[in-house]
Amino acid sequence: MLDAADDLQAAFADFQAWLRDERRASPKTGEAYGRDLSQFFRFLTDYEGAPPSLESLARLEPRAFRAWLAERADKGVSAASRARQLSALRSFFAWTAKTGRCRCEAIQLIRSPKVTPPAPKPLSAPDAETAVEAFADFAREPWVGKRDVAIATLLYGCGLRIAEALALDVRDAPRGDQMTVLGKGSKERMVPVLPAVRQAISAYLAACPHPATPERALFVGVRGGRLDSGQVRAAMRQVRRALGLPESASPHALRHSFATHLLGAGGDLRAIQELLGHSSLSTTQRYTEVDAEQLIREYAKAHPRYNR
Repeated sequence: MLDAADDLQAAFADFQAWLRDERRASPKTGEAYGRDLSQFFRFLTDYEGAPPSLESLARLEPRAFRAWLAERADKGVSAASRARQLSALRSFFAWTAKTGRCRCEAIQLIRSPKVTPPAPKPLSAPDAETAVEAFADFAREPWVGKRDVAIATLLYGCGLRIAEALALDVRDAPRGDQMTVLGKGSKERMVPVLPAVRQAISAYLAACPHPATPERALFVGVRGGRLDSGQVRAAMRQVRRALGLPESASPHALRHSFATHLLGAGGDLRAIQELLGHSSLSTTQRYTEVDAEQLIREYAKAHPRYNR
């Protein structure tokens, strides 16, 4: 039984029906919203001394929501879970306002709990190198194996995002010690290129059966179209299972490994920040520009594959 006045119980049932029939939410989503709202109404019963109604919800002040969030935190509920529960409340109050049942202004003043993103999970240097080389073992055709090795080498050797690598055209293929990458927010950055990266890409292009015109996608599928990131992830899953690597071993983990191994070998944090194309490496760090020569020195000094 919902701990609420009759009008709120009726509104709650209508909201659940709206989630199911109009929003087409999954049963699990409906159940989660129901649990979150029920818990909030129980809290309000204790907090205000009476079961909540639509009228009392409209009169809520920000302190009631803050007290509820504080109580959740005191009970050990994580910031991510509190943010999800607050999102359920926002959805409910948006629906009650839209349907004319009640309008609660206070919830608009509540900030979501700050959710700390999980720490990156890089591979060890031996695992990263073994994984890169293993891509060739699972391809249906030799040229596809060379392609996948080239992509993995680019991610681990240059720290590119998978989307950045797959957005490259043939004309963007590295021919010297540096290459320009178009990253998030259409920001260009220069990254040094390992000899191993150039060699892997050259070997792939030489084996690829599709004409390497300058405007063609650098990495293509078997039909010649630009390669989809899902295919790279599928190849990584095969490598991960074969080598017994953790579930966190994804294409993006190769990028994490790039940064972690450079830092572990003494690479300068600001230089690595620039190499990764991050606007910041933490909430307190600012984007710092590093001149090209310094970037190359840090890269040559620290990357475990530079002299291979």
